[in-house]
Amino acid sequence: MATYGVNMASIIVVSGNQQGEYLPLGRRISVIGRGESLSLQILDDLVSRKHLRIYFNQTTSRYYAENMKSKHGVFINNCRITTETVLFDGDKILIGNTTLLFTENDFNDRESALCHYKKAGERKRETRTDA
Repeated sequence: MATYGVNMASIIVVSGNQQGEYLPLGRRISVIGRGESLSLQILDDLVSRKHLRIYFNQTTSRYYAENMKSKHGVFINNCRITTETVLFDGDKILIGNTTLLFTENDFNDRESALCHYKKAGERKRETRTDA
């Protein structure tokens, strides 16, 4: 039985050698790293072969990120994670010198993903002025 109206999430590579690539996450386990056979291969010398695991938990209906014992760690919004961590829309994930954007949106193609990233970046450009 298909589930309709449930958004799937995606990862968009926003900096690094694969900038502009995206990975629809679906409801499966996705492993990200340098390994050729992975869901998303990151060509970055500071990224382990199996660096990061992202999965959907059916019970909580949330996506989680987990460091796979990588040498250089996983950072979400500039904080190193040491246990499985809930992902929220707009989270920035740093592995090696590569930044990934987690979004609770699914895209039909690369152009749609990049358009979403550019619009998300525009929303975050707030300027605070002290009078």
